[in-house]
Amino acid sequence: MQIGVDLGGTKIEAAALAPDGSLLTRRRRATPREDYGATIGAIVALVQQVEAETGRSGSVGVGIPGALSATTGFIKNSSSTWLLGRPLDRDLAAALGRPVRLMNDANCLAISEAADGAAAGMEVVFGVILGTGVGGGLVVGGRALIGRNAIAGEWSHNPLPWPGEAERPGAACYCGKHGCIETFLSGPNLARDYREAGGDAIDAPALVARAEAGEPAALAALARYEDRLARALAGVINIVDPDAVVLGGGISNVDRLYRNLPALLPRYVFSDHVSTPVLKARHGDSSGVFGAARLWRPEELDAALAKAG
Repeated sequence: MQIGVDLGGTKIEAAALAPDGSLLTRRRRATPREDYGATIGAIVALVQQVEAETGRSGSVGVGIPGALSATTGFIKNSSSTWLLGRPLDRDLAAALGRPVRLMNDANCLAISEAADGAAAGMEVVFGVILGTGVGGGLVVGGRALIGRNAIAGEWSHNPLPWPGEAERPGAACYCGKHGCIETFLSGPNLARDYREAGGDAIDAPALVARAEAGEPAALAALARYEDRLARALAGVINIVDPDAVVLGGGISNVDRLYRNLPALLPRYVFSDHVSTPVLKARHGDSSGVFGAARLWRPEELDAALAKAG
C-alpha cells in the first residue's frame, strides 16, 4: 500500500492507494499553521488513521510547499514558513518509524496528472499550483525533474514578465524580493489586488463569486489576473515548451481561465502559433496527495515496509 500526504497551507490530506493505483481511503484535516510540532503530529495522526481503516501498513510520501535542500537537509523555499530550516523528512521518519520521501507539492501534482489525470500519456507536463501559494513542477517521462539545486520548475520566484508601470516594483515576497510571480498569482494576492483597486477586504473565492454575479470590479480583477497568468506561463512555455500545462489549487477551479488563457498566450509566447493545452487537474485538489503516494515505486515498497517493521 502507498500512502500519500499533501501538506498544504490550509489543509493536510492523506490518501492510501492499492498496488493497482485504486483509492482505498483518504482523510483530511486543517493545517496547524505556524506550529511545526503540531504539523508533525497531524501528519502522523492521519497516516495512523488511514492504516487503521485499511488494516495495512504503507510507504509514506509527502508533498510539501517548498523543497528539501540537498546541501543542508533542511526545508527551503517554503511559503509555509514554519517549515523552513527544519529536517522534516527525518522528523517524520522518526515519528512514523519508517523512511519518508518528500517532494515539492507541484511536482506531486504533475506526477499524478501525467500518470492518470488530465495529461495522461503526455511526455512533458508542467504542473501549476495556484492557491495559498504558487508552485510549479516539471515531469518528463513520468518522473519529476528535480534539478541540480532541487528547484526545477520553481517559476513563482521569478519576476512577473513584462510588468506595467503599475506593477513595479511589485509587492514584497516572503523570499525577500519584490514582484515575484507568487505576489501576483496566489489567492491572497488576487484578493489584495482587488482591494487595492478599490474593492473591500474579501478572499479569493468571494471575489470569484462576485465576478460570476457580474460585479465590474471583480471582473476587472480576474481579467488582470488572467493576463498576468498568461505572461507567467509564457515564460515557462518559451523555455520548456511542455506538451501540457495542468492547473491545480483553489484558483484552478475558476472555469473562465480555460476559456480565456488560450487567447492570451499567443500575445506572449515566442512562436507563430501556440497549441499548448491548459488543463484543469482531473483529480482536483487531491492530485497532490495521489502524486505523493507515487513517490515510492511499487518495487520499492517491500524494502520500505521491512524498515518500518
